[in-house]
Amino acid sequence: MNARLKVRREEKVSKYIKDRVREGRTLHFTLIDPAKLSNINSIERVAEKLVEAGTDCFMIGGSLGVSERDVDEVALRLKKFGLPVIAFPGNISGLSRYVDAVLFMSLLNSEDPYYIIGAQVAGAIVVAKYGIEALPTGYIVVGYGGTAGYVGRARPIPYEKHEIVVAYALAAYMLGMNYIYLEAGSGAPQPIPQESVKLVKSVIPDAILIVGGGIRDPNVAVRLSQVGADVVVTGNIVEDSLEKAVEIVRAIRSIRKPPSFPANSSPNA
Repeated sequence: MNARLKVRREEKVSKYIKDRVREGRTLHFTLIDPAKLSNINSIERVAEKLVEAGTDCFMIGGSLGVSERDVDEVALRLKKFGLPVIAFPGNISGLSRYVDAVLFMSLLNSEDPYYIIGAQVAGAIVVAKYGIEALPTGYIVVGYGGTAGYVGRARPIPYEKHEIVVAYALAAYMLGMNYIYLEAGSGAPQPIPQESVKLVKSVIPDAILIVGGGIRDPNVAVRLSQVGADVVVTGNIVEDSLEKAVEIVRAIRSIRKPPSFPANSSPNA
């Protein structure tokens, strides 16, 4: 078996993300849930609109009803647009040989060891076998939690408990997870609080901070960026209102912040 496994050392997607953050950009990731697609044939039309608006990456994943075959089909359709395609797996079945990278996540505030490390142990073999670039990610569910929180048996952190969010983010970073994902959950009534985002970024400035869930308004996306989000993720709004999703992407694309890292250096790999 060992002869078939290969840990991918190339970091094209990681470099793509970090170079843009270094330049002072906030990135937008479009999340596509194959289980929620009413028509697979419409995905290219949707993707084209979002690419024109300026989305930076596509993520593919969901917490229920997603098979590897689903991810394969969506990935192949999205790759023609020339942007990185990243797996956002709710389980091992969410991996695909056709993605460019995977958010290799540990759901840190799950009460089930399977979602903290068990699925990752099993998934690591698949990631190595397919030669997928892994982005080590601490996944932290806050507030509402949605399907991801329920299925992942998370104990969501209350919206107002910013210090607990910071503690989890610090633990993730100290364990070597250079991507921190704060998740309010698909369809959340409100997004991650700005204070939590601000505090996490101030404590861990060189981590890539991803924020998703409950983002339905361009102004909210802009404010999250301004307080520290390096990446803003929208998913449900893409399915509910493509026009609104395009507005959010354009708003994020217009943001320019001071460079996050010195011009002659790079963030941690």
